Amino acid sequence: MAVPQTRSELLAAIEANYAKLTKDLAEVPTETAGAKTLAGHKQDTMMSVHDLVAYLIGWNELVLKWHERRAAGEVVSFPEAGFKWNQLGDLAQKFYADYADLSWPALLARFEAAKSRIIALVEGYDNDQLYGTPWYEKYTMGRMIQFNTSSPYANARARLRAWQKSL
Repeated sequence: MAVPQTRSELLAAIEANYAKLTKDLAEVPTETAGAKTLAGHKQDTMMSVHDLVAYLIGWNELVLKWHERRAAGEVVSFPEAGFKWNQLGDLAQKFYADYADLSWPALLARFEAAKSRIIALVEGYDNDQLYGTPWYEKYTMGRMIQFNTSSPYANARARLRAWQKSL
């Protein structure tokens, strides 16, 4: 899928990649979702499918936090307070821990809720707001949203499908 350049393309990419991923996630048995059998987001670590979904929720909710803080006139820490862009593996570990206590069904529900809030966020902007000017450094708002939603959904699906084939 091409990199979205408009609001409608961004919405379509988010929805399509989410739908494909959640179809595959629905096939993951609850009893195997927590097994740490996937390469983690930090070098030399392992994660579970539960962790993979926690990672996606973490980024979705972080995008929402960026927008909420900016709308409130507050300073936004990119990517997150206490983390630099070269510490994304550590941030992934934080996301795993943040959602570790959620059951598999509750985690999937939280993922759906986060995605729905992202869709509502995107629908609240027009093309110019999303793609007309840089929002963070050289990246437009639409590109930053895509970097943290539809692209990771597709990457997670590829990881998940490879994992499913290895079973």
